Amino acid sequence: MRPLGRHRAALLVTATALTPALLFTGPAFATGTTAATVPATTAKASVVTTDTPVDDMSEEDLRVAIARILADEDSGRRVLREADEALDGTVEDMRTFLKTGYRLAQAEDDRVAVFRILADKDSGKGVVREANKALDAGTPEALRAFLETGYRLARAEDDRVAVFRILADPTSSAALRAAAEEVIDGTPEELRYFLEVGRYEVDG
Repeated sequence: MRPLGRHRAALLVTATALTPALLFTGPAFATGTTAATVPATTAKASVVTTDTPVDDMSEEDLRVAIARILADEDSGRRVLREADEALDGTVEDMRTFLKTGYRLAQAEDDRVAVFRILADKDSGKGVVREANKALDAGTPEALRAFLETGYRLARAEDDRVAVFRILADPTSSAALRAAAEEVIDGTPEELRYFLEVGRYEVDG
């Protein structure tokens, strides 16, 4: 992330001191009496929750909340730009950002992330299908759901197909087939590890 200005760095110190007043667990801000979920930039969402509705937050609390977003390494370019603009604006600008601007900015960053996945030559049919579904739905929630869970599951589907191809390949060694059979019903992470590392260790 790009360097924070002096007053933003100071806000981060304040944010640490005020964590009892603002509980940040990982993007939801209360817009009324309950917290509203806000999507994050990447597959790893950073949810921010507080028991204090945004409309009731003090100016200091608003600045601390936005400073936390600026410090989050998962915040994308659109989020960072709009968070900066909100900090430089009025108290009402900060409230608007936390209530609606953050969610929309995250959605734009998520859209960029999905397009990058589509542009990746290694993305399989399942990933491309689910990415296009998310883009066609067009909602912040659909984009976030794809990045948080849909991408992982779609890639596992593609990986499982790749493992089946290894099993069907007559040139595959007995050891490689045995390893493929062992992982075929495994987790998405096990399938990915096998294709990226394990298959080469077996043949090696």
